[in-house]
Amino acid sequence: MVLERGLASTRVADIARATNVSGGLIHYHFATKNELITAMLRATTEAEVRRLREIVNGPGTALRRVDQILRYYIPSSRTDQSWILWIDAWAVGVREPQVREILLELEGGWLAALAEVINEGVAAGEFSCADPQATAERLDGMLDGLVVRYTLHSGGMSRERLLDHARTATAFELSLPRNAFPE
Repeated sequence: MVLERGLASTRVADIARATNVSGGLIHYHFATKNELITAMLRATTEAEVRRLREIVNGPGTALRRVDQILRYYIPSSRTDQSWILWIDAWAVGVREPQVREILLELEGGWLAALAEVINEGVAAGEFSCADPQATAERLDGMLDGLVVRYTLHSGGMSRERLLDHARTATAFELSLPRNAFPE
C-alpha cells in the first residue's frame, strides 16, 4: 500500500483495508501512522543491513565482495520496490526526524560494510586506498544520484551501464584497472 500510494499519502485505513484487518487492531499495535511507518522502515532497514553483513562476512576476495555490495545496492530494475520506497523515504525524511534517523541507519550500514571490505582488501594487498571511509562516502553519493536518475528517467541508462559506472568509479578509487572486476 505504501509503495502504491506513497509514505505521505498512505492512511491507516488504507493499510487496514489492504491487509484485511481493522484500523482498531492496527492502532492497538501502533498509536499513530508515523509509528507504523517507522516500524515498517526499520524492519526493511534491518533486513537490508543484515544482507550487507552477509556479503561482508561471505566468501571470496575483497574485490569480489565489493562487487557484490555494488550489485546489491543497484536496483534490479526501474520498478525495484525497495528503491522506490527509499526515494520516497528521502522526501519524507526531510521533515520527519524518525524517518531521517532510519535513513541514516541504512546509510551507515552501507558505508560501514563497504569501508570494512575496502579495509580488508587494503590489508590483504588486493588494492590500494588511502581513506576507505571517504571512498565509501564518495561511492555512496555517486550511486545514490545515479540510482535516482536510473529509477526516475526511462531512457538513457540501463542497469548494466549503471553497474559499469559503479565499477569504473570503484576501480579508480581502489587504484585498480577497470577490467579487475569480474564480469
